[in-house]
Amino acid sequence: MSADVIHFFTVNWFGQFILMLAECLLVTVPLLVAVAYMTYVDRKVWASIQLRRGPNVVGPFGLLQPLADGVKLFLKETIVPSSANSILFLIAPMITFMTALIAWAVVPFDDGWVIADINVGILYLFAISSLGVYGVIIAGWASNSKYAFLGALRSAAQMVSYEVSIGFVLITVLLCVGSLNLSQVVIAQSGWFFNWFWLPLLPMFVIFFVSALAETNRTPFDLPMSEAELVQGFQTEYSSMPFALFFLGEYANMILLSAMGSILFLGGWMSPVPYPPFTWVPGLVWFVLKIAFLLFVFSWTKGTLPRYRYDQLMRLGWKVFLPVSLGWVVVTAAVLQFGGWVPKLF
Repeated sequence: MSADVIHFFTVNWFGQFILMLAECLLVTVPLLVAVAYMTYVDRKVWASIQLRRGPNVVGPFGLLQPLADGVKLFLKETIVPSSANSILFLIAPMITFMTALIAWAVVPFDDGWVIADINVGILYLFAISSLGVYGVIIAGWASNSKYAFLGALRSAAQMVSYEVSIGFVLITVLLCVGSLNLSQVVIAQSGWFFNWFWLPLLPMFVIFFVSALAETNRTPFDLPMSEAELVQGFQTEYSSMPFALFFLGEYANMILLSAMGSILFLGGWMSPVPYPPFTWVPGLVWFVLKIAFLLFVFSWTKGTLPRYRYDQLMRLGWKVFLPVSLGWVVVTAAVLQFGGWVPKLF
């Protein structure tokens, strides 16, 4: 009986489809819950920084606030401006949200816990994250609004600018690991916490995190949605569920980039100390804790730092991060080559 079940799920195409669907739901459903409650955590962190209470009315400790916000947005009317391109107008938020979800196919949650353990995982993540700009551009153009279009142009410019730096960060990690497989990236950092790449590649870790802030349009890089100049940027004309998809897409991208930061620099599912009782904690728990730490820093920066001017944003990306990241790639390659530490490719 068990042999028949194993054969059904490994050989039969319908069994493989069911198994793949179950794996996708196992990742997507907790991710959507995390996205919803990240909005709650975000507001609680800001409230603590500003000596306020934050959400505390809907449910115990305000824990049902994300549910109330979701129901409110779902029941609102979807308004499409008369002069907008209605098809592209509604497709744009779907692109933003879906690209944030499909990237999780290659993210390893623990040893062997990954939907698609492909050998080009880093390249896949970089390609998918680059697609997010299309949703923003289409939203700004399809809205047929000056504010929305200007916000879309700003967002596209800063996303492209900081993706260049993220690309060099990924190349640096690739040089140290010798593989594009994300599971191999984590395994290469096994051992004590000072074996993780955050220490030898500290400047690249800082560049990665700041670029992640710019990629997700978070403070201090929320220029595309600066309310004093552009109302709400490329989201100006959106309401109801299309607006909710943009909102959730932003938080899903935050969680994705925090997961990438955890895998690339913080050892992924590895425990900081390779001895009990630390090794008794499941790898998934360590992975989630590291993501939670990076998400807290996301919220912390938004509640602390003022917004950059746009010229400062571009100068930081092109005149600081680009040369530093490129130089660090050269330095890393030289150290690995002349130190005899070049990883062996299998």
